[in-house]
Amino acid sequence: MKVKDLMRTQVVTLHFTDTLSIAEDIMSMGRIRHLPVLDGSNCVVGMVTQRDLYKASISSVLGFNRAKEHEWLGKVKVQDVMTKTVTMIDPDAGIVEAVDKLVSEKIGCLPVVDARGKLMGLLTETDCLRCFGDLLKMGTFKDTLS
Repeated sequence: MKVKDLMRTQVVTLHFTDTLSIAEDIMSMGRIRHLPVLDGSNCVVGMVTQRDLYKASISSVLGFNRAKEHEWLGKVKVQDVMTKTVTMIDPDAGIVEAVDKLVSEKIGCLPVVDARGKLMGLLTETDCLRCFGDLLKMGTFKDTLS
């Protein structure tokens, strides 16, 4: 099975000039934990995660209310807090390779990119677990797990 068989092609993204308040709104409304950051050519230049938002938020330290925190995040650019070194994967890579990357890098998703670095989709740990669950239901691993 290939990454392209499991990846999500409908991916919500950020532009590197967006603010963290936009990222927070998207994550809150869509229950999204990972947002690829793109440049003007739709190439992946970073990743913003919920963890990045928590690190950037100072509300707990300063006692900000929700509105003040959102105002503060509106002043912080995505490019200032995004993870710039992003582990990516080719759509023709195997799922085993993808899972190995997720586990070894201790990350929750892999942007799927073409040879030029343009975003084609996103593969999350949830996608891989869902696939594993489906295989278990079909009895594929029945003998090895007993």
